[in-house]
Amino acid sequence: MAFNQCVTKNIREKESTMETDKDLIIIGGGPAGLAAAQYGARGNLKVTVIEEMATGGQALLIDDLENYPGFPEPIKGFDFCQRLEQQATNFGAEIMNASVNSVRKDGDIFVVETDRGKMTALAVIIATGAKHRHLNVPGEKEFAGRGVSYCATCDGPFFKDQKMLVVGGGDAACDEASYLANLTDKVILIHRRDRFRAQKALAERVLNNKNIEVRFNTELKEIMGSAKVEKVKLFHNKENREYEEDMAAVFIFVGTVPQTSMLQDVELDNAGYIVTDQRMETNIKGMFAAGDVRSTPFRQVVVATGEGAIAAHSAIQYIDELRGEAYV
Repeated sequence: MAFNQCVTKNIREKESTMETDKDLIIIGGGPAGLAAAQYGARGNLKVTVIEEMATGGQALLIDDLENYPGFPEPIKGFDFCQRLEQQATNFGAEIMNASVNSVRKDGDIFVVETDRGKMTALAVIIATGAKHRHLNVPGEKEFAGRGVSYCATCDGPFFKDQKMLVVGGGDAACDEASYLANLTDKVILIHRRDRFRAQKALAERVLNNKNIEVRFNTELKEIMGSAKVEKVKLFHNKENREYEEDMAAVFIFVGTVPQTSMLQDVELDNAGYIVTDQRMETNIKGMFAAGDVRSTPFRQVVVATGEGAIAAHSAIQYIDELRGEAYV
């Protein structure tokens, strides 16, 4: 057999063992996942995004997205996410609503088990993001949906002109407190430390808002009420003083928990976020990660979309190498 015929035969045999449902499966339909879907589809890959809830992720909850490059006027988080999804599907990406139970690699093929069945792909991008962290104080679980919330834009209007408590000191807490201050002049923002960790512009906006009272060195100890939230127990950790205060609602923004429970053998950092190299590739070849689920020093929408683009580009290169089509 001639050399060229032998090479062609080997390539065909390899391709026959790599037949998959999709070229690339992206788990998570937030900004990172949707950006990755756009770049993957533009790269002529068969791409499916698997999203458990609504596409857009945490970005859906942003009232006014004002720091995304190219948008000099603020855009609603919902509208921004709709544009991301439309752009991805325009290039041919598919969106699938399902819960992912597990992801494993079998030879060169990834097997993704969902509640709607099994799917296979040559590469996978994990863009599952992170969910709101709970304080686990008495009353938090009991009053969830009855005055305890993790989304000001979702639930704030129910408590218009009433007294509301916001817990946290980061970007989300400051941003959400500013939104609530449009609904009432009685917003109390507490943070257990003596200064915010939020970006300076957001922190200053809160400190200068006449409708927001900021209390540093203050912790939430208990949420109380009967059928709904009626009061809270607070603790001043510098004065070692505990006191109760009437409150209609409590909004909690104290960080996030990365969503990695469906993964096995993937390297995580001490906080549980996925470790990758500069190409967004994990310790498992062909598995990439992007967005808030990834170990990164700065979690913002613009960072997530950039990482999604890099992850998709890297996935395209990886798949080309698998198929023997890499440009050398």
